[in-house]
Amino acid sequence: MTTAAVAVPVSRTGHDTVPLFRLFAAELRWIFRRPRTLAVLGLLALVPIVVGIGLTLVGESSGSDAPDDSGGALLASAVNNAFVLPIAAMVLTLTLLLPLASAMAGADAIAGEAAHGTLRGWLIAPVSRGRLLAVKAFGVATVSVVAVLSMCVTGVITGLIINGTDSLFTLSGTTLSLGEALLRILLVGGWIVLQLWAVGAVALAVSSWTEHPMLVVASVLAMNIVFTILGFLSSLKWLHPFLLTKDWTIAPAAVLQDPMMLTTFGEGAVRAACYIVVGLSLAYGRLVTRDG
Repeated sequence: MTTAAVAVPVSRTGHDTVPLFRLFAAELRWIFRRPRTLAVLGLLALVPIVVGIGLTLVGESSGSDAPDDSGGALLASAVNNAFVLPIAAMVLTLTLLLPLASAMAGADAIAGEAAHGTLRGWLIAPVSRGRLLAVKAFGVATVSVVAVLSMCVTGVITGLIINGTDSLFTLSGTTLSLGEALLRILLVGGWIVLQLWAVGAVALAVSSWTEHPMLVVASVLAMNIVFTILGFLSSLKWLHPFLLTKDWTIAPAAVLQDPMMLTTFGEGAVRAACYIVVGLSLAYGRLVTRDG
């Protein structure tokens, strides 16, 4: 006499039952254990200190010898101005070092794990590709926030130590309180973070198609360089509104005026948001068809 086997439903355990915040925490631990990530973040934190000391040593003579470009003028305005110093340092690094940090994070997120063979575990696990991308995008976004926040902190502290609290004034000549200055610096920092999220989204899109992290970093930095060059060509003026790097050295200066002119600020934020949507969409489209 045989007894028919009765199928008993077994609840699945594993990544599909792990809360999302635990996946985020694990991703952050993985990111901030990489020596290269810590090295880049430390270098970025030192930039405002080096700029502040350099401007102090050069003194007022830097203003007459400053280049005519926006970056040079902004740097010259940071002399004896604790309010402008952190903003000038962030704009100075926005052309290379800050995008490098986001590009490295995006490269390590997918291509780096694919090169080390750890990405396959994510792909065969019972976890949706959307959740995988969300975790990776969160890690890249966190690196961008930490990079900018560290520059803001060291820039403000350096400026106050060198110039004092009575050196918080706008380019229009109005004096700001410490609270007002911090709010404006955080506003610029938030705008720059949004630009770096756009760079990170592009890096994730490229990273999802390759297993070579250095190729991702090189591609993203090459994109920034090409976009910058195209921005100088007046014959391609019709293309400029679509370039992510447009107004990177100009928009932050709007916060230094009184009253603030935030039109360029808003345009840059919308442009970055479009790049984020497109970049993450391309990354997701690749991940849902990838099996290894």
